[in-house]
Amino acid sequence: MRTLCASTLIGEFFVVGFAALVAMKDPDLATSTVWTVSGIAMFLCLALCGMVTRPGGVALGWAFQIALIASGFVVPTMFFMGAIFAALWWASVHYGRKIDEAKARFAAQSAQSADAGRADSPTPDAV
Repeated sequence: MRTLCASTLIGEFFVVGFAALVAMKDPDLATSTVWTVSGIAMFLCLALCGMVTRPGGVALGWAFQIALIASGFVVPTMFFMGAIFAALWWASVHYGRKIDEAKARFAAQSAQSADAGRADSPTPDAV
């Protein structure tokens, strides 16, 4: 799950940066404000990459997705981009958990077959 979610967040990092460039063209917004807010959002993208597997990490990711959609009030294209990334976030969490469960089952089966193989083989003392 971590890899898929981190990939989504890295994509969002770049989208937030490009949205900041678009927002700078708005004469009502100060450049320093745009880059402060965008810089914080970009930092959160990177920080969330490391927090995804910790308790509350996925919930913080959802909060970030809502904020990304809400940024559409400043840059209207972000309504669309935010919705796309929210869908990607859902897919990353949903399928990432399925992949993690499958990996755990495979590891358990491998360990079980390795234990069974050792039990069937003769010990050096028996030979």
